[in-house]
Amino acid sequence: MKIAKSVLLVLVATCIAALTKAETEKGSISFAPYGKVDGKDVNLYTLSYGDLTVDITNYGGIITRILVPDRNGAMGDVALGYNSVYEYIEETPYFGALIGRYGNRIANGQFKLNGKTYKLAKNNNPGGIGCNLHGGDKGFDKVVWEAETYFEGGLPSLKLSYLSVDGEEGFPGNLKVEVTYSLTKDAGIQMDYSATTDKATPVNLTNHNYFNLRGEGAGSINGHVMQIYASNYTPVGADLIPTGDIASVAGTPFDFTSPVAIGERVEDEHEQLAFGGGYDHNWVLDNQDGDMALAASVYEPSSGRVLEVWTEEPGLQFYGGNFLDGSIVGKSGRAYEHRDGFCLESQHYPDSPNQKNFPSTILKPGEVYETSTVYKFKTR
Repeated sequence: MKIAKSVLLVLVATCIAALTKAETEKGSISFAPYGKVDGKDVNLYTLSYGDLTVDITNYGGIITRILVPDRNGAMGDVALGYNSVYEYIEETPYFGALIGRYGNRIANGQFKLNGKTYKLAKNNNPGGIGCNLHGGDKGFDKVVWEAETYFEGGLPSLKLSYLSVDGEEGFPGNLKVEVTYSLTKDAGIQMDYSATTDKATPVNLTNHNYFNLRGEGAGSINGHVMQIYASNYTPVGADLIPTGDIASVAGTPFDFTSPVAIGERVEDEHEQLAFGGGYDHNWVLDNQDGDMALAASVYEPSSGRVLEVWTEEPGLQFYGGNFLDGSIVGKSGRAYEHRDGFCLESQHYPDSPNQKNFPSTILKPGEVYETSTVYKFKTR
C-alpha cells in the first residue's frame, strides 16, 4: 500500500511531536518570584525529572533544595540552606552557591600576571593571615544572573549568564560566563561551566552545595561513608593556603581511597586537621586527563542515599562543615551545628595563580573555559 508523501510527512511529524511530548512529560520547569536584589527581580526555578527535584535561584546561582528519595522511596531534602533570598543575603557560608571568579583561596589577596600585580579583597582570615576567598567581597554568589529555561531532549535546564566586568573584585578582563544546570536521566544535576575573556585572568568556577544525605537539619554527617578517588592531596599551612607540595594520602587521615566514615579519623592528632579544624583540603584526583570521571562517592547508611560526584576537574575540595556552630537556622527551623553538612567542590587547586607547579587556571583571550561536574543520586 502506497502512502502519499504529504501524509507520510504528517505521520512522521506527529510521531516526533508525540515522542517530544512523552519525554517532556517526565520533566517540568516552573518558577516563582523570590524577591528583589540590587533592584533586579530574582526568581526561584524548580526543575523536576523522575524522582529528582531541584530549586535554583538566579541570585548567586544558588541551589536551595535537592529533593531525592531514600531506599524506601520517602522523599527528603538533602541540601542545607534557607527559605528566602534575604536570608542568603544577610548571612551564608556559601550555601549552594555558584562560586567565582576564583573558587577557594588566593594567598595574601593578590597574584602576579604578565608582570603586573593584581590586588584582591582579603575577605577571609584563617590563621590571622588574610586571603581572598571565593571571588572576594561580592563574588558570583552575590550577583543576579540572567536566566533562561529550556528542555533538551525532554530534560529540564536552567542557563545562567553574567558579565563580570574588567576590574570587578580586582580581577582583570571582561569575563562572560554561562553556567547551565541540567537534570539527567539517571538522577543527576549536571553543571556545565563556560567563560571567555578579553584579558588574561584566573578562572576557577565551582558549586558550594552543603549536603546531608540523612536530610537537611538531620544532624551530624560524621556517619556518612565516603570514598575519594585520589591518592594525593595538597597540604596547607596555618593560613589554609597550599604549601605547593603534593603529598600522598597513604597512612594519613586523608586516605579515602577505600570507603571510610567521615568522622572516623577527623579527631586524630594531625597537623593538617588542626590547621583546618577538620577536613578543609583539596584532593588531587587520580584522573588528571580532563575526562569526566568519578571523583567521590558518599553513602549514608540509615537512609540508603548515595551521592556520586563526577567531574572533569583535577581537584576536589572536601569540607566537613567545621565552621558551622549552631548560629545559623536552616529551612526546617533547626540550627546547623558543627559538621552538620559537607561540601565536595570540583575545582582546580587553591592558590594556583601563585603556584607554578599547579595546573594553570589562567584563561586567555581567544580561549574558552569549559568544564562540567555532575552530582548524581542513587540508593542502596
